Amino acid sequence: MTPADTLTTLFRHNLWANLGLLEQCASLSAEQLQATLTGTFGSIHSTLEHIVVAEKSYLSRISTGQRYRRPEDSPPMTVAEMTESARQSGQGLIEWAVKVQPGDTVQVDWDGQPRDVPKTILLTQAINHATEHRAQVMAILTELGIQPPNLDGWTYFSEQG
Repeated sequence: MTPADTLTTLFRHNLWANLGLLEQCASLSAEQLQATLTGTFGSIHSTLEHIVVAEKSYLSRISTGQRYRRPEDSPPMTVAEMTESARQSGQGLIEWAVKVQPGDTVQVDWDGQPRDVPKTILLTQAINHATEHRAQVMAILTELGIQPPNLDGWTYFSEQG
């Protein structure tokens, strides 16, 4: 497998996992979407929205050098809007992952100071961030008595044929 194939696989899995979780959460009631657990980011809804907005921001930084900021007065995203956003940013990350070179950097505000950060770190963070928060949502689903989807690599491999 070439490095591009490896990166593509990792980001395709990330997109598949995000969409799988969003698909399951689309059938939840408004009350269930507000459920949370101690030690998690927040409610199912706020965590899902956090995942998709952050991923859009990682992609924006990698592709344009600019951070994406969702207007603070924006209404909460619907699960359908989050799904479309995840699909778009996920596809964008798949495309950009193979374009980013080891020396490519982007300037980031780091504790109030501009700092050049390797784009490879942003790619790493995109996957790590989503994985951690998906696990939190899955824990809340479990607490609600709902079997969360299997989002591991083995299930992804099996479903890809």
